[in-house]
Amino acid sequence: MNNSKSIDLLNGSIGKGMFQFCIPLFMGQLLQQLYNIADAWVVGNFAESNAFAAISSGGALSFFIVGFFGGMGAGGGIIISRYYGAGDDENIRKSIHSNVLFALICCVVATLIGVTFVPAMLRIIDTPAEVLPYSLTYFNIYFGGISTIVLYNVFMNIMRSVGDSYHPLLYLLFSSVLNVVLDVILVAGFHKGVVGAAVATVVSQGISALLCFIRLIRINDNTGIVIKDIFKWHPRMMREILVQGLPMGLQNSVISIGNIVVQKNINAFGPHAMNGMGAYSKIEGFVFLPITSISMAIPTFISQNLGARKYDRAVKGARMSVIAGVVLAETIGLIYYIFADTALGWFIKNPEDISYGHMQVAVCAFFYCLLAYSHCAAGIMRGAGKSIVPMVTMLTFWCGVRIIYVTTAIRFIPKFTTISWCYPLTWACSSIVFTIWLLISDWPHAYDTQHVWN
Repeated sequence: MNNSKSIDLLNGSIGKGMFQFCIPLFMGQLLQQLYNIADAWVVGNFAESNAFAAISSGGALSFFIVGFFGGMGAGGGIIISRYYGAGDDENIRKSIHSNVLFALICCVVATLIGVTFVPAMLRIIDTPAEVLPYSLTYFNIYFGGISTIVLYNVFMNIMRSVGDSYHPLLYLLFSSVLNVVLDVILVAGFHKGVVGAAVATVVSQGISALLCFIRLIRINDNTGIVIKDIFKWHPRMMREILVQGLPMGLQNSVISIGNIVVQKNINAFGPHAMNGMGAYSKIEGFVFLPITSISMAIPTFISQNLGARKYDRAVKGARMSVIAGVVLAETIGLIYYIFADTALGWFIKNPEDISYGHMQVAVCAFFYCLLAYSHCAAGIMRGAGKSIVPMVTMLTFWCGVRIIYVTTAIRFIPKFTTISWCYPLTWACSSIVFTIWLLISDWPHAYDTQHVWN
Protein backbone atom coordinates (compact mmCIF):
# COMPACT_ATOMS: atom_id res chain seq x y z
CA MET A 1 0.00 0.00 0.00
CA ASN A 2 1.34 3.44 -0.95
CA ASN A 3 0.87 6.71 0.92
CA SER A 4 -1.62 7.95 -1.67
CA LYS A 5 -3.35 10.41 0.66
CA SER A 6 -0.28 12.61 1.06
CA ILE A 7 -0.84 16.21 -0.02
CA ASP A 8 1.76 17.79 -2.31
CA LEU A 9 3.11 20.84 -0.47
CA LEU A 10 6.03 21.29 -2.87
CA ASN A 11 4.15 22.14 -6.07
CA GLY A 12 1.04 24.00 -7.21
CA SER A 13 -0.96 26.66 -5.40
CA ILE A 14 0.42 27.44 -1.95
CA GLY A 15 -2.94 28.52 -0.58
CA LYS A 16 -4.75 25.49 -1.94
CA GLY A 17 -2.08 23.08 -0.70
CA MET A 18 -2.01 24.59 2.79
CA PHE A 19 -5.80 24.67 2.93
CA GLN A 20 -6.07 21.01 1.94
CA PHE A 21 -3.43 20.07 4.50
CA CYS A 22 -4.99 22.22 7.26
CA ILE A 23 -8.57 20.95 6.90
CA PRO A 24 -7.85 17.43 8.25
CA LEU A 25 -5.66 19.01 10.95
CA PHE A 26 -8.54 21.29 11.91
CA MET A 27 -11.05 18.46 11.92
CA GLY A 28 -8.70 16.30 13.96
CA GLN A 29 -8.14 19.05 16.52
CA LEU A 30 -11.88 19.70 16.55
CA LEU A 31 -12.56 16.07 17.38
CA GLN A 32 -9.86 16.17 20.05
CA GLN A 33 -11.52 19.17 21.65
CA LEU A 34 -14.98 17.65 21.32
CA TYR A 35 -14.05 14.61 23.29
CA ASN A 36 -12.21 16.78 25.82
CA ILE A 37 -15.40 18.79 26.07
CA ALA A 38 -17.39 15.55 26.36
CA ASP A 39 -15.21 14.65 29.34
CA ALA A 40 -15.85 18.03 30.91
CA TRP A 41 -19.58 18.06 30.20
CA VAL A 42 -20.24 14.53 31.43
CA VAL A 43 -18.04 14.96 34.51
CA GLY A 44 -19.52 18.39 35.26
CA ASN A 45 -23.08 17.10 35.05
CA PHE A 46 -22.92 13.50 36.27
CA ALA A 47 -19.88 13.18 38.56
CA GLU A 48 -19.11 14.46 42.05
CA SER A 49 -19.24 18.23 42.60
CA ASN A 50 -15.44 18.63 42.77
CA ALA A 51 -14.63 16.29 39.89
CA PHE A 52 -14.62 19.03 37.23
CA ALA A 53 -12.24 21.20 39.27
CA ALA A 54 -10.00 18.15 39.82
CA ILE A 55 -9.51 17.58 36.09
CA SER A 56 -9.25 21.29 35.21
CA SER A 57 -6.74 22.20 37.92
CA GLY A 58 -4.26 19.55 36.76
CA GLY A 59 -4.31 20.57 33.11
CA ALA A 60 -1.07 22.56 33.28
CA LEU A 61 0.49 19.80 35.34
CA SER A 62 -0.31 17.07 32.82
CA PHE A 63 0.92 19.25 29.96
CA PHE A 64 4.23 19.63 31.80
CA ILE A 65 4.92 15.98 30.99
CA VAL A 66 2.77 15.35 27.91
CA GLY A 67 3.92 18.62 26.33
CA PHE A 68 7.56 17.64 26.63
CA PHE A 69 7.16 14.35 24.78
CA GLY A 70 4.72 15.91 22.33
CA GLY A 71 7.36 18.51 21.50
CA MET A 72 9.95 15.81 21.00
CA GLY A 73 7.62 14.03 18.57
CA ALA A 74 6.90 17.22 16.64
CA GLY A 75 10.63 17.91 16.35
CA GLY A 76 11.18 14.45 14.92
CA GLY A 77 8.43 15.08 12.38
CA ILE A 78 10.19 18.20 11.12
CA ILE A 79 13.32 16.13 10.43
CA ILE A 80 11.27 13.63 8.41
CA SER A 81 9.70 16.52 6.43
CA ARG A 82 13.11 17.91 5.57
CA TYR A 83 14.37 14.61 4.13
CA TYR A 84 11.03 14.02 2.40
CA GLY A 85 11.30 17.40 0.67
CA ALA A 86 14.89 16.63 -0.35
CA GLY A 87 13.86 13.21 -1.74
CA ASP A 88 16.41 11.42 0.47
CA ASP A 89 14.83 7.94 0.71
CA GLU A 90 17.46 6.40 2.97
CA ASN A 91 17.26 9.14 5.57
CA ILE A 92 13.46 9.19 5.38
CA ARG A 93 13.43 5.55 6.47
CA LYS A 94 16.07 6.07 9.14
CA SER A 95 14.35 9.13 10.58
CA ILE A 96 10.94 7.42 10.74
CA HIS A 97 12.23 4.32 12.53
CA SER A 98 14.43 6.36 14.85
CA ASN A 99 11.37 8.40 15.82
CA VAL A 100 9.47 5.25 16.74
CA LEU A 101 12.36 3.87 18.80
CA PHE A 102 12.74 7.19 20.55
CA ALA A 103 9.00 7.18 21.30
CA LEU A 104 9.22 3.76 22.95
CA ILE A 105 11.99 5.04 25.22
CA CYS A 106 9.89 8.11 26.01
CA CYS A 107 6.91 5.93 26.97
CA VAL A 108 8.86 4.31 29.79
CA VAL A 109 10.26 7.62 31.02
CA ALA A 110 6.92 9.46 30.85
CA THR A 111 5.08 6.75 32.79
CA LEU A 112 7.70 6.66 35.55
CA ILE A 113 7.81 10.45 35.89
CA GLY A 114 4.04 10.83 35.86
CA VAL A 115 3.16 8.12 38.35
CA THR A 116 6.05 8.99 40.68
CA PHE A 117 5.94 12.78 40.86
CA VAL A 118 2.41 13.94 40.03
CA PRO A 119 0.95 13.35 43.54
CA ALA A 120 3.63 15.58 45.07
CA MET A 121 3.19 18.21 42.36
CA LEU A 122 -0.57 18.37 42.92
CA ARG A 123 0.17 19.29 46.52
CA ILE A 124 2.84 21.80 45.52
CA ILE A 125 0.34 23.79 43.45
CA ASP A 126 -1.98 23.95 46.48
CA THR A 127 -4.81 21.87 45.07
CA PRO A 128 -7.65 22.41 47.59
CA ALA A 129 -8.13 19.60 50.10
CA GLU A 130 -11.66 18.88 48.90
CA VAL A 131 -10.44 18.52 45.30
CA LEU A 132 -7.13 16.67 45.88
CA PRO A 133 -8.48 13.08 46.21
CA TYR A 134 -10.26 13.36 42.86
CA SER A 135 -7.18 14.85 41.18
CA LEU A 136 -4.95 12.06 42.52
CA THR A 137 -7.31 9.38 41.25
CA TYR A 138 -7.72 10.91 37.79
CA PHE A 139 -4.04 11.61 37.12
CA ASN A 140 -2.76 8.30 38.48
CA ILE A 141 -4.87 6.55 35.83
CA TYR A 142 -4.04 9.14 33.18
CA PHE A 143 -0.28 8.84 33.62
CA GLY A 144 -0.48 5.09 34.01
CA GLY A 145 -1.70 5.03 30.40
CA ILE A 146 0.36 7.93 29.07
CA SER A 147 2.20 5.63 26.64
CA THR A 148 -0.91 5.60 24.45
CA ILE A 149 -0.77 9.40 24.17
CA VAL A 150 2.97 9.50 23.45
CA LEU A 151 2.76 6.84 20.73
CA TYR A 152 -0.30 8.35 19.10
CA ASN A 153 1.39 11.75 18.83
CA VAL A 154 4.54 10.28 17.29
CA PHE A 155 2.66 8.14 14.75
CA MET A 156 0.48 11.11 13.87
CA ASN A 157 3.52 13.36 13.35
CA ILE A 158 5.15 10.76 11.09
CA MET A 159 2.12 10.71 8.79
CA ARG A 160 1.73 14.48 8.78
CA SER A 161 5.43 15.04 8.07
CA VAL A 162 5.00 13.45 4.62
CA GLY A 163 1.79 15.36 3.90
CA ASP A 164 -0.79 12.83 5.13
CA SER A 165 -3.18 14.62 7.49
CA TYR A 166 -6.16 12.55 6.26
CA HIS A 167 -5.58 9.21 8.00
CA PRO A 168 -4.87 10.66 11.46
CA LEU A 169 -8.25 12.37 11.14
CA LEU A 170 -10.05 9.10 10.40
CA TYR A 171 -8.47 7.32 13.36
CA LEU A 172 -9.14 10.22 15.67
CA LEU A 173 -12.78 10.27 14.57
CA PHE A 174 -13.17 6.64 15.61
CA SER A 175 -11.46 7.13 18.96
CA SER A 176 -13.42 10.33 19.67
CA VAL A 177 -16.74 8.56 19.22
CA LEU A 178 -15.45 5.76 21.45
CA ASN A 179 -14.41 8.29 24.09
CA VAL A 180 -17.83 9.89 24.20
CA VAL A 181 -19.54 6.49 24.40
CA LEU A 182 -17.25 5.38 27.23
CA ASP A 183 -17.83 8.69 29.05
CA VAL A 184 -21.56 8.18 28.96
CA ILE A 185 -21.34 4.52 29.97
CA LEU A 186 -18.76 4.85 32.74
CA VAL A 187 -19.53 8.27 34.21
CA ALA A 188 -23.21 8.84 33.52
CA GLY A 189 -24.28 5.18 33.50
CA PHE A 190 -22.10 3.45 36.10
CA HIS A 191 -21.30 6.64 38.07
CA LYS A 192 -17.54 6.00 38.07
CA GLY A 193 -16.73 9.73 38.23
CA VAL A 194 -13.13 10.75 37.52
CA VAL A 195 -12.13 7.09 37.21
CA GLY A 196 -14.50 6.63 34.29
CA ALA A 197 -13.35 9.86 32.62
CA ALA A 198 -9.68 8.89 32.89
CA VAL A 199 -10.26 5.36 31.58
CA ALA A 200 -12.28 6.72 28.64
CA THR A 201 -9.44 9.08 27.68
CA VAL A 202 -6.67 6.47 27.92
CA VAL A 203 -8.59 3.77 26.03
CA SER A 204 -9.64 6.10 23.21
CA GLN A 205 -6.08 7.38 22.75
CA GLY A 206 -4.81 3.79 22.76
CA ILE A 207 -7.20 2.78 19.99
CA SER A 208 -6.10 5.80 17.94
CA ALA A 209 -2.42 4.92 18.41
CA LEU A 210 -3.04 1.31 17.37
CA LEU A 211 -4.87 2.32 14.20
CA CYS A 212 -2.08 4.75 13.25
CA PHE A 213 0.53 2.02 13.77
CA ILE A 214 -1.39 -0.50 11.65
CA ARG A 215 -1.62 2.07 8.87
CA LEU A 216 2.12 2.77 8.98
CA ILE A 217 3.21 -0.88 8.87
CA ARG A 218 0.92 -1.49 5.87
CA ILE A 219 2.62 1.23 3.80
CA ASN A 220 5.18 -0.43 1.54
CA ASP A 221 7.09 2.63 0.35
CA ASN A 222 9.80 4.58 2.17
CA THR A 223 7.29 6.39 4.42
CA GLY A 224 6.10 3.22 6.17
CA ILE A 225 7.32 1.27 9.21
CA VAL A 226 9.12 -2.07 9.07
CA ILE A 227 8.91 -3.62 12.55
CA LYS A 228 12.37 -5.21 12.47
CA ASP A 229 13.93 -1.85 11.60
CA ILE A 230 12.49 -0.07 14.64
CA PHE A 231 15.25 -1.33 16.92
CA LYS A 232 18.13 -0.39 14.61
CA TRP A 233 20.21 2.29 16.31
CA HIS A 234 21.16 5.26 14.11
CA PRO A 235 23.29 7.57 16.30
CA ARG A 236 23.31 10.55 13.92
CA MET A 237 19.54 10.40 13.44
CA MET A 238 18.87 10.09 17.17
CA ARG A 239 21.12 13.09 17.69
CA GLU A 240 19.13 15.08 15.10
CA ILE A 241 15.88 14.18 16.86
CA LEU A 242 17.32 15.43 20.14
CA VAL A 243 18.69 18.63 18.61
CA GLN A 244 15.37 19.49 16.93
CA GLY A 245 12.94 17.98 19.44
CA LEU A 246 14.55 18.74 22.79
CA PRO A 247 14.12 22.53 22.54
CA MET A 248 10.46 22.06 21.59
CA GLY A 249 9.88 19.60 24.43
CA LEU A 250 11.67 21.77 26.97
CA GLN A 251 9.75 24.79 25.77
CA ASN A 252 6.42 23.06 26.35
CA SER A 253 7.42 21.77 29.77
CA VAL A 254 9.00 24.92 31.10
CA ILE A 255 6.09 27.03 29.85
CA SER A 256 3.92 24.61 31.81
CA ILE A 257 5.89 25.53 34.93
CA GLY A 258 4.76 29.09 34.35
CA ASN A 259 1.19 27.92 33.90
CA ILE A 260 1.45 25.79 37.05
CA VAL A 261 2.47 28.90 39.00
CA VAL A 262 -0.46 30.75 37.43
CA GLN A 263 -2.78 27.87 38.38
CA LYS A 264 -1.44 27.94 41.94
CA ASN A 265 -2.47 31.59 42.21
CA ILE A 266 -5.86 30.85 40.64
CA ASN A 267 -6.39 28.05 43.16
CA ALA A 268 -5.96 30.60 45.95
CA PHE A 269 -9.23 32.22 44.81
CA GLY A 270 -11.08 28.93 45.47
CA PRO A 271 -13.18 26.39 43.52
CA HIS A 272 -15.29 29.08 41.80
CA ALA A 273 -12.21 30.59 40.15
CA MET A 274 -10.90 27.12 39.29
CA ASN A 275 -14.18 26.19 37.61
CA GLY A 276 -14.40 29.49 35.75
CA MET A 277 -10.85 29.26 34.46
CA GLY A 278 -11.35 25.59 33.57
CA ALA A 279 -14.41 26.40 31.47
CA TYR A 280 -12.64 29.34 29.80
CA SER A 281 -9.70 27.13 28.86
CA LYS A 282 -11.94 24.45 27.38
CA ILE A 283 -13.68 26.99 25.17
CA GLU A 284 -10.46 28.77 24.21
CA GLY A 285 -8.97 25.49 23.06
CA PHE A 286 -12.07 24.93 20.94
CA VAL A 287 -12.44 28.36 19.31
CA PHE A 288 -8.69 28.68 18.63
CA LEU A 289 -8.61 25.52 16.53
CA PRO A 290 -8.25 27.24 13.12
CA ILE A 291 -5.12 29.01 14.35
CA THR A 292 -3.75 25.86 15.95
CA SER A 293 -4.21 24.02 12.66
CA ILE A 294 -2.34 26.69 10.70
CA SER A 295 0.54 26.78 13.19
CA MET A 296 0.76 22.97 13.06
CA ALA A 297 0.92 22.98 9.25
CA ILE A 298 3.59 25.67 8.96
CA PRO A 299 6.64 23.62 10.11
CA THR A 300 5.81 20.78 7.69
CA PHE A 301 5.35 23.18 4.76
CA ILE A 302 8.49 25.18 5.55
CA SER A 303 10.67 22.14 6.22
CA GLN A 304 9.62 20.31 3.03
CA ASN A 305 10.16 23.35 0.81
CA LEU A 306 13.50 24.30 2.35
CA GLY A 307 14.57 20.68 2.02
CA ALA A 308 13.70 20.93 -1.68
CA ARG A 309 15.51 24.31 -1.83
CA LYS A 310 12.32 26.13 -2.86
CA TYR A 311 13.15 29.25 -0.87
CA ASP A 312 10.70 31.72 -2.45
CA ARG A 313 7.84 29.28 -2.03
CA ALA A 314 8.70 28.83 1.65
CA VAL A 315 8.73 32.60 2.24
CA LYS A 316 5.41 33.14 0.43
CA GLY A 317 3.79 30.31 2.39
CA ALA A 318 5.07 31.71 5.67
CA ARG A 319 3.71 35.18 4.88
CA MET A 320 0.29 33.88 3.85
CA SER A 321 0.02 31.70 6.96
CA VAL A 322 0.85 34.51 9.38
CA ILE A 323 -1.67 36.89 7.82
CA ALA A 324 -4.41 34.24 7.82
CA GLY A 325 -3.67 33.28 11.43
CA VAL A 326 -3.72 36.83 12.78
CA VAL A 327 -6.94 37.84 11.00
CA LEU A 328 -8.75 34.67 12.05
CA ALA A 329 -7.59 35.00 15.65
CA GLU A 330 -8.86 38.54 16.09
CA THR A 331 -12.22 37.63 14.55
CA ILE A 332 -12.52 34.63 16.86
CA GLY A 333 -11.63 36.73 19.90
CA LEU A 334 -14.40 39.22 19.13
CA ILE A 335 -17.00 36.46 18.73
CA TYR A 336 -15.88 34.77 21.97
CA TYR A 337 -16.22 38.05 23.86
CA ILE A 338 -19.74 38.70 22.56
CA PHE A 339 -21.03 35.22 23.44
CA ALA A 340 -18.85 34.58 26.51
CA ASP A 341 -21.57 34.01 29.11
CA THR A 342 -23.55 31.70 26.85
CA ALA A 343 -20.50 29.62 26.00
CA LEU A 344 -19.32 29.38 29.61
CA GLY A 345 -22.81 28.31 30.64
CA TRP A 346 -22.42 25.12 28.62
CA PHE A 347 -19.94 23.85 31.21
CA ILE A 348 -20.67 25.65 34.46
CA LYS A 349 -23.99 26.76 35.91
CA ASN A 350 -23.02 28.64 39.07
CA PRO A 351 -23.17 32.42 38.38
CA GLU A 352 -20.00 33.00 40.43
CA ASP A 353 -18.13 30.40 38.37
CA ILE A 354 -19.29 32.09 35.17
CA SER A 355 -18.21 35.52 36.44
CA TYR A 356 -14.61 34.34 36.81
CA GLY A 357 -14.64 32.85 33.33
CA HIS A 358 -16.07 36.08 31.92
CA MET A 359 -13.29 38.13 33.53
CA GLN A 360 -10.70 35.95 31.80
CA VAL A 361 -12.41 36.35 28.42
CA ALA A 362 -12.67 40.13 28.81
CA VAL A 363 -8.92 40.44 29.38
CA CYS A 364 -7.57 37.95 26.82
CA ALA A 365 -9.95 37.67 23.85
CA PHE A 366 -8.97 40.91 22.11
CA PHE A 367 -5.30 39.94 22.17
CA TYR A 368 -5.65 36.59 20.41
CA CYS A 369 -3.97 38.17 17.37
CA LEU A 370 -0.71 38.31 19.37
CA LEU A 371 -1.05 34.70 20.45
CA ALA A 372 -1.67 33.61 16.85
CA TYR A 373 1.28 35.62 15.55
CA SER A 374 3.63 34.09 18.12
CA HIS A 375 2.55 30.55 17.29
CA CYS A 376 2.84 31.07 13.53
CA ALA A 377 6.23 32.78 13.80
CA ALA A 378 7.49 29.98 16.03
CA GLY A 379 6.27 27.46 13.44
CA ILE A 380 8.33 29.19 10.73
CA MET A 381 11.46 29.00 12.86
CA ARG A 382 10.94 25.34 13.71
CA GLY A 383 10.38 24.49 10.07
CA ALA A 384 13.70 26.19 9.31
CA GLY A 385 15.43 24.05 11.94
CA LYS A 386 15.80 26.95 14.39
CA SER A 387 13.77 25.51 17.26
CA ILE A 388 16.11 27.02 19.86
CA VAL A 389 14.94 30.55 19.00
CA PRO A 390 11.26 30.03 19.89
CA MET A 391 12.32 27.93 22.88
CA VAL A 392 14.45 30.69 24.40
CA THR A 393 11.88 33.38 23.58
CA MET A 394 8.92 31.51 25.01
CA LEU A 395 10.82 30.29 28.07
CA THR A 396 11.87 33.85 28.79
CA PHE A 397 8.46 35.45 28.42
CA TRP A 398 5.81 32.72 28.71
CA CYS A 399 7.54 31.21 31.73
CA GLY A 400 10.05 33.57 33.36
CA VAL A 401 8.30 36.91 32.88
CA ARG A 402 4.90 35.30 33.50
CA ILE A 403 6.03 33.90 36.86
CA ILE A 404 7.71 37.14 37.95
CA TYR A 405 4.68 39.19 36.96
CA VAL A 406 2.08 36.99 38.66
CA THR A 407 3.95 36.43 41.91
CA THR A 408 4.80 40.13 42.19
CA ALA A 409 1.69 41.88 40.88
CA ILE A 410 -0.77 39.78 42.88
CA ARG A 411 0.77 41.12 46.09
CA PHE A 412 -0.04 44.71 45.14
CA ILE A 413 -3.29 44.12 43.24
CA PRO A 414 -4.89 40.97 44.73
CA LYS A 415 -7.54 40.55 42.04
CA PHE A 416 -8.29 37.67 39.67
CA THR A 417 -7.87 39.93 36.63
CA THR A 418 -4.32 40.70 37.75
CA ILE A 419 -3.51 37.07 36.97
CA SER A 420 -5.43 37.22 33.69
CA TRP A 421 -3.23 40.00 32.32
CA CYS A 422 -0.12 37.81 32.43
CA TYR A 423 -1.21 36.21 29.15
CA PRO A 424 -1.62 39.18 26.76
CA LEU A 425 1.43 40.91 28.25
CA THR A 426 3.71 37.95 27.54
CA TRP A 427 2.14 37.31 24.12
CA ALA A 428 3.06 40.89 23.19
CA CYS A 429 6.66 40.44 24.34
CA SER A 430 7.19 37.25 22.34
CA SER A 431 5.60 38.81 19.24
CA ILE A 432 8.08 41.68 19.32
CA VAL A 433 11.09 39.36 19.61
CA PHE A 434 9.85 37.04 16.85
CA THR A 435 9.30 39.99 14.51
CA ILE A 436 12.85 41.23 15.04
CA TRP A 437 14.32 37.76 14.45
CA LEU A 438 12.34 37.14 11.26
CA LEU A 439 13.42 40.52 9.87
CA ILE A 440 17.14 40.23 10.59
CA SER A 441 17.75 36.51 10.04
CA ASP A 442 18.23 34.63 6.79
CA TRP A 443 15.96 31.78 7.88
CA PRO A 444 15.11 30.54 4.34
CA HIS A 445 18.75 29.45 3.93
CA ALA A 446 19.14 27.94 7.39
CA TYR A 447 19.56 24.38 6.10
CA ASP A 448 22.28 25.48 3.67
CA THR A 449 24.56 26.39 6.56
CA GLN A 450 23.71 23.15 8.38
CA HIS A 451 24.82 21.02 5.39
CA VAL A 452 21.77 18.78 5.69
CA TRP A 453 22.13 17.41 2.16
CA ASN A 454 25.58 15.98 2.73
